[in-house]
Amino acid sequence: MGLPCWSRESPDRSNMTLKIEKYWDGNRAIIRLIGRMRAEHLEELEKQIRENGPATILDLDEVALVDVESVRFLGDCEARGTTLLNCSPYIRDWIGRERA
Repeated sequence: MGLPCWSRESPDRSNMTLKIEKYWDGNRAIIRLIGRMRAEHLEELEKQIRENGPATILDLDEVALVDVESVRFLGDCEARGTTLLNCSPYIRDWIGRERA
């Protein structure tokens, strides 16, 4: 089931925003994130995680860019039990630095 996709019309595709897709794997929701993850997307993402519980999996395979608020959010999600799947090394390192 696809979820809301934020789009701000721009003639430049480099300004792509975040798309959220949700799938089910048995009893757990997998939320797939595609594009650029920014602070403006966190409210909707938090809502999706709340609705599906802390066992939610966030698939970050197609996340191209994140801001510091998103990194902190991902770290908090992981600390509360959300699995970060396919988290790129640069995001993983940044989460670790924010926790330190």
